Amino acid sequence: MAEDNQILIPPSFIALFVEPGRTRPHAPREHIAERYEFCEDLAHLLTEQAGNKLWQLGITESDVLQRVAQGLAGGAAGVDEAEARWVLRRLAELMGWADPGEGPPAG
Repeated sequence: MAEDNQILIPPSFIALFVEPGRTRPHAPREHIAERYEFCEDLAHLLTEQAGNKLWQLGITESDVLQRVAQGLAGGAAGVDEAEARWVLRRLAELMGWADPGEGPPAG
């Protein structure tokens, strides 16, 4: 079995590729797996930066997440709006912070 077939993609990420009223993703599994790996890596990379901002600036976890959301906005980070929301929620999960919810990223 190929390595890429062994990646367990969470349903929350697959849902980003399912159009309303549909039950199956509109993108091939390979594309979804590639995007998942990118977004998961990005969330992990942001943990150190988020922790540093929390400590250095003395701001709340919510404020840190808002700043990260602003950085992810606009596509310069290589993610679309839905992926940015997922990365933000995954970052909060990795940090043990409150879930920022499913709404659009603040900022």
